[in-house]
Amino acid sequence: MKIPFVDLYQQYNNLKSELDAAIAEVITNSDFIRGKQMEPFEQEFAAAIGSKHCISCANGTDALYIAMRALGVGSGDEVMTTAHTWISTSETITQTGARVVFCDTDERTFNIDADGVKAKITDKTRGIIVVHLCGQPADVDRIRKLADEHGFWLIEDCAQSHLAELGGKTVGTYGDIATFSFYPGKNLGAMGDAGGIVTNRDDLAEWMTLFARHGGKGNHLIEGINSRMDGLQAAVLRVKLPHLQEWTRKRQEAAARYDELFADVDEIETPYVAAGRSHVYHLYMIKTANRDSLRQYLNEKEIPSVINYSYALPFYKAYEYLGHSPADFPRAYANQGKILSLPIFPEITREQQEYVVKCVKAGLASSRA
Repeated sequence: MKIPFVDLYQQYNNLKSELDAAIAEVITNSDFIRGKQMEPFEQEFAAAIGSKHCISCANGTDALYIAMRALGVGSGDEVMTTAHTWISTSETITQTGARVVFCDTDERTFNIDADGVKAKITDKTRGIIVVHLCGQPADVDRIRKLADEHGFWLIEDCAQSHLAELGGKTVGTYGDIATFSFYPGKNLGAMGDAGGIVTNRDDLAEWMTLFARHGGKGNHLIEGINSRMDGLQAAVLRVKLPHLQEWTRKRQEAAARYDELFADVDEIETPYVAAGRSHVYHLYMIKTANRDSLRQYLNEKEIPSVINYSYALPFYKAYEYLGHSPADFPRAYANQGKILSLPIFPEITREQQEYVVKCVKAGLASSRA
């Protein structure tokens, strides 16, 4: 049985008539850069998150950079973030001129350890970027209180957590700013790169809108960058956005099926969901001590799996200059050799999941032989 990691073609087929019509309208009107689809999408996405403003941009990495520039980050500042995430979060900190300060993770959720954040605060701390990894909210409510107590800002990196909730409140509404990626494989994905930024602050929204568009078209009030979502992506996202809630429910149902099917497998630790959270399962990430041999077996059976991510960020060559050792981030270091993401998408069937689990069980048995 051939099973994709994410089935984007099936998603397209399910919405083919709507998507084709939306794309054709953009082409007919030569509406390629911003255009009439953009503002409605920004308004609709802001409403979906429960935020006042959405500023579209070229991708989720740009969203992080724009957000930090809006908050005045620069040379001599320190910005904290998690040791376990994609490098966009940390590389954009460095690109502003600030110094990245990594924090260890919670062993079970993989998210930043709120208890460990306080110990990293210095007189140079300017802010913190909290990542809601895999689709599960981090302890952003506790970190918000720390930020307020110590006078620094909070950005939420929501690239993997569209519509996830903590205490009944949607992530992206706790921070001063929140950033989103609409990379094709995300829970809400475009047909190319695209990103968005949300905030409730009028001043930040105005500045980020200017900065992302050369400081203002035709009247350059500041120097900016070129980070515009194109009209095709806005049209695609407008078609997909009304389906996001249903897709989220289906991802959660698929995750519950995996949990059920793995219930008798002691060698697999299924995703732990902390109290008061709704996990939206951008990734279904398991832990197993036999990860590498299991992945090799799955490859042989043509079952796709992904290691998100091969190393915690402090242990990549890019961050050798920080001089960290495994003892500095013991939980992130331990998890990096055990994690494995399995196929999950709204359209995945029980039959497909049963086959994945059957192969996982066989792979584990093979490693014991």
